Amino acid sequence: MKYHLLLLEDVINHGRKGQLVYAAPGYARNYLLPRGKALLASQATVRLQEKLQKERQEQSIKDRKDSMELAEKLKGKMFETVVKVDPDGHMYGSVTAVEIAQILLAEGYMIDKKNVVLAHPIRAIGNYQVRLLLPEQVEASIGLEVKPDRKIEKKKTAPKKEEATLEEGAEVKMDDNETTTSS
Repeated sequence: MKYHLLLLEDVINHGRKGQLVYAAPGYARNYLLPRGKALLASQATVRLQEKLQKERQEQSIKDRKDSMELAEKLKGKMFETVVKVDPDGHMYGSVTAVEIAQILLAEGYMIDKKNVVLAHPIRAIGNYQVRLLLPEQVEASIGLEVKPDRKIEKKKTAPKKEEATLEEGAEVKMDDNETTTSS
């Protein structure tokens, strides 16, 4: 049986401040209630809901403005990271959303790993466009250059096999029914 809760703050993938939501009992007892992120819904909390929703609307306006400013600052920015590679240029490991968030944090941008949208981790050297989903659904994009930690050796191409020479008297099958003899 799910718990009926009033959220006291935004909970990613669950709801926003002031919303009445249902949550699994374990999630509610072990995470939301002990951390003060929600209250069990009752008549008193339903009255509190109006106040929380008003606060959430005001916060939403502020968050959207901040996200728009951050998106404008990030527009056209290029970041780089150096990764370990083998002599052929294959990466050991990959670049994940956590590492991208750390790169942005080191540059002074307050981005959480949850804001970095990657379909899958980056596993090759090169330039990438990384999509960010900032608070209040504001989208931004940054450039990321993944560089190797050493010089990559170019692979030598194997010499082409020379066509086999026919010995005298050897038979060569031309079609299904024809054979010829070289002289």
